Amino acid sequence: MRRAVEALDLPVWDCVSGLSRGPGHRNVMAHIDSEVKEECLREDLKFYFMNPCEKYRARHQIPWKLGLQILKILMVTTQLVRFGLSNQLVVAFKEDSTVAFKHLFLKGYSGIDEDDYSCSVYTQEDTYESIFFAINQYHHLKNITLGTVAYGENEDNRNGLKVCKQHYKKGTMLPSNETLNIDSDVETECIHLSLQVLSKNPQDWKNSSFFCLEFYRLLQIEISFQLKGIDLQTIRSRELPDCYVFQNRITYDNRAHSGKIKIYFDSDANIEECKVLNISGSIQKNTQYVLVFDAFVIVICLASLILCTRSIILALRLRKRFLNFFLEKYKRHVCDADQWEFINGWYVLVIISDLMTIIGSILKMEIKAKNLTNYDLCSILLGTSTLFVWVGVIRYLGYFQTYNVLILTMQASLPKVLRFCACAGMIYLGYTFCGWIVLGPYHDKDIERTSGY
Repeated sequence: MRRAVEALDLPVWDCVSGLSRGPGHRNVMAHIDSEVKEECLREDLKFYFMNPCEKYRARHQIPWKLGLQILKILMVTTQLVRFGLSNQLVVAFKEDSTVAFKHLFLKGYSGIDEDDYSCSVYTQEDTYESIFFAINQYHHLKNITLGTVAYGENEDNRNGLKVCKQHYKKGTMLPSNETLNIDSDVETECIHLSLQVLSKNPQDWKNSSFFCLEFYRLLQIEISFQLKGIDLQTIRSRELPDCYVFQNRITYDNRAHSGKIKIYFDSDANIEECKVLNISGSIQKNTQYVLVFDAFVIVICLASLILCTRSIILALRLRKRFLNFFLEKYKRHVCDADQWEFINGWYVLVIISDLMTIIGSILKMEIKAKNLTNYDLCSILLGTSTLFVWVGVIRYLGYFQTYNVLILTMQASLPKVLRFCACAGMIYLGYTFCGWIVLGPYHDKDIERTSGY
């Protein structure tokens, strides 16, 4: 461009009186200015669509975002692995506690669930024994349990068990005469057995009218109670322990009235903040190191977020310049497909990943300090953000010609693959409904699944 300007004999025009300020001079200067703007825009567009290596060769610009992304991949993956190991201990403690409770409160539990329920009873005597066994085990829990559990308070802020039964309204049933006279409305009765009541003579509460069951109209019996526990295995991993609240529920399901009462055991474990923690040793120092590492991850993600946001803003400004130039010179509007070329989808993916990592890291720091207990939400954020980070690596593989061919092939075939999945999905849904109706009733699992409808 500089050569084009030098080729113009501007001093000769200045020597001609009156011509330098005439219309011809202004047209020439406008033409030169237009060419300069066009050349600058062309150079900016060329530089924008370069990869980091080409930008470094062109202007010796250090690829900060590339180096930052590589560092972020290592740190975010390390953070996720550490949190995953910690979360694995939490899940293992919940599962082991549930299995221990089943052995403690379910009479005759074999250790293996029968399909979707824990065990079953077939006689009235076994039903009474199973119910009274669970109540007695709760009463003597401190003397028989191996875990660090104790009694908790239910929703009424009282210790003890809550026993509820559901049954049809009174009626008569004579199978021998094929006679049934019953009201289908369901009634619910509940009784609370506190520790003081259980400490008295057991025959007093066993012989109460509540436990006189009429099985022909009985639907279900539910025993609910709350226990509290502390997970001490985290101390071996140099972490502060968690305090748990277990909301346990034993359900005796007789809705089928088939002579088989299914017994379900459900345990909902919630992590709560421990009120008093006084632990000596090197746990506190290890916690501080982890918090510093998490804070450094947040700083790295913030820097990545700022750089990618800045790149998108500059890209939008460049697109605006290009649109104005195209409209001014060619009197045409740029199509939408070309406009979207300025929006780098990888930068958008990195921004979403950085936001999720920052929020997840803050939650992880609060969980580490035992101020929050949102393990599931933190796992979702950190896991998804790490997935996006590693997916972003595909962008850098595209700089190599061999991998770029594969990536372009994937991009071209993606619409066809989605259309194939849509067609295959229709066939699969049709086969599923057909199999459910034709073959499902003869399959044990499907019978259990549809018995509640």
